[in-house]
Amino acid sequence: MQISISRKPVEAIDTDALIVPIFEGAREHRFGAGPLFDSGEATGKALDLTLIHHAPEVAARRVLLAGAGKRETVDTAQVRRLAGAALRFLKGKSVKNMVLALENGWATGEFVSAAVEGAILGDYEPDRYKSGEDKGKNVVESFALAAGSDSEDLDAAAARGRLTAEAQNFARALVNEPANRLTPTRIAEAAQQMACDFQLECEILDRDRMSALGMGALLGVTQGSDEPPALIVLHYRPEKPVSQAHLGLVGKGVTFDTGGISIKPADGMEKMKYDMAGGAAVLGAMRALAQLKPRIAVSAYMPCVENMPGGRAQRPGDIVTTMSGKTVEVINTDAEGRLILADTLTYARQQGCTHLVDAATLTGAIVVALGHHRVGLFANDNAMRDRVLHAAEMEGERMWPMPLDEDYLDYLKSPFADLPNVGGRWGGAITAAMFLKAFAGDTPWVHLDIAGTAWLDDGKPFLAKGASGLPVRTLVRLAATWKD
Repeated sequence: MQISISRKPVEAIDTDALIVPIFEGAREHRFGAGPLFDSGEATGKALDLTLIHHAPEVAARRVLLAGAGKRETVDTAQVRRLAGAALRFLKGKSVKNMVLALENGWATGEFVSAAVEGAILGDYEPDRYKSGEDKGKNVVESFALAAGSDSEDLDAAAARGRLTAEAQNFARALVNEPANRLTPTRIAEAAQQMACDFQLECEILDRDRMSALGMGALLGVTQGSDEPPALIVLHYRPEKPVSQAHLGLVGKGVTFDTGGISIKPADGMEKMKYDMAGGAAVLGAMRALAQLKPRIAVSAYMPCVENMPGGRAQRPGDIVTTMSGKTVEVINTDAEGRLILADTLTYARQQGCTHLVDAATLTGAIVVALGHHRVGLFANDNAMRDRVLHAAEMEGERMWPMPLDEDYLDYLKSPFADLPNVGGRWGGAITAAMFLKAFAGDTPWVHLDIAGTAWLDDGKPFLAKGASGLPVRTLVRLAATWKD
């Protein structure tokens, strides 16, 4: 899809469809829209879409009145959704070329980036394996922004939005892959190819290397699967760093999770291909950062495994020794994500990372606490917490800070090992984060539990069903705007 900036007046733009944002409580007088407001057909409510054919006073063949909500509450997140919803609506009507009017003070770099992101994210379809005649039928050829400005910064903002959204779609495509096609070996190959394409350093640690490093927790999870594990490591090193900071991004990469011996119910298990969404997000973030070229070093670590039952599978009651030397009693084999992350966090610290962020579809408990609308954010350092929260707010990826009081350690006690891999019934997302905190040590660290937000059971007006690609944009902004 071609992305461009148009400097023409919106009335003079010749296109298949002109998208005009409208607001609640405000009346659009152009394009013959007045009667639609009188009848209540056009309301301005968020994502309320009204299509006008052969509108007067405009060269465009259609005008889409796109509800933006209340004028005073519009932000980049709403613009991103509006652009995605408008594109998907028009795409469904076989419109191939469209222009979004960035009026009302929206012709700024942040709004341009958001609109481009929304359009590219909205254009993505998870139909790779469909073979019907309708596949690829509706193709959007161009999406332009009518900015009414000669600022070159808008072109740069559009380019930035494009590469960020393409990175997010790269992550979404990985997560949507079925587990028979995206094994740990295959995702390692995809990471190697991406690293080659974008000039990143890439190393894949195999089972023997992990064993030599003492990654007993990670390797314990892999015992029941015939698929070998892979620990993907990517490095971005700036030519002229402005900081001694070395940001480590760690992503859970369970390509399929049956629960192991503590097997999950069959209902919904097909979605457990998305248990590598955190890992896909850090790969997507690195894809974008390789092009944005931040001024700090960034490394990504993605432990990739299958969690399967089998004759050699890890059992409840087993005790494993982590790379850090701490021992863990495995109470529940379905709490495998924290085991692979424990060794990976230790390895990232050993590799010199000064700050850490991990992203993982870690617990169902976070979904109980926050539903499907916010990421649970846990941190051992207030400054690092605030950095991530600010990046998330700017990118419209909603997060909520959760507690990590030492009292919660009372739920994590084992008479046989240093730690159990689960606590009791209460505070499951918190005890999972407390477990990880033990391996982050004194390194400033943020844990993002994305179990409720990484997958859409139903499509949104602005996003297709399936993987959301969250939190790629937050991780990208965190690194790209890093200041000591």
